[in-house]
Amino acid sequence: MSVWIALLRGVNVGGAAIRSAELAEVFRGLGFDGVRTVLASGNVRFQTATAPADRAHLKRRIESALGERFGYEAWIVLITQGELQAAIDRFPFDAGDATRQPWVVFCSDEASRGELAEAAASLDDTDADRVVFARASRDIAVVYWNPRTGTTTDTPFAKVLSKSRFKATTTNRSLRTLAKLVG
Repeated sequence: MSVWIALLRGVNVGGAAIRSAELAEVFRGLGFDGVRTVLASGNVRFQTATAPADRAHLKRRIESALGERFGYEAWIVLITQGELQAAIDRFPFDAGDATRQPWVVFCSDEASRGELAEAAASLDDTDADRVVFARASRDIAVVYWNPRTGTTTDTPFAKVLSKSRFKATTTNRSLRTLAKLVG
């Protein structure tokens, strides 16, 4: 059995309103074991025999079930527990720095990751927007972002990240939330 984490985009933060119990019910209905939701922002940990090589099929199956159940165009990042742990372990900044907010942005495609990399390269204030690009695995591209506390909507990188063209291809989580998902 593989442990997977599904990160839903736009749930309970200005998007689709989905209760954790209903979300877990969908995953159990798909036949997954060990289903656990974390926080009320669209994070689900579950187990299935599906191997990482079949990620695309599993992702489509989950998105279809979510769309049918909740009536929205569902989009998720699907990552194994090992890939998520690797993304956490590779966080390149001081995660304990209380003056910073540690974020991991997950990109579903290389085009989005490339656009974000170009935007980050053009930043004037690299202290305000600390950004590093990496991979959690062959299939999962991540952006590590470590802005000053309280500035996650105001920095130049935040403004790029919030553009509508990234809505369907990125989702972000705090390092603290990700740690709860692997634990």
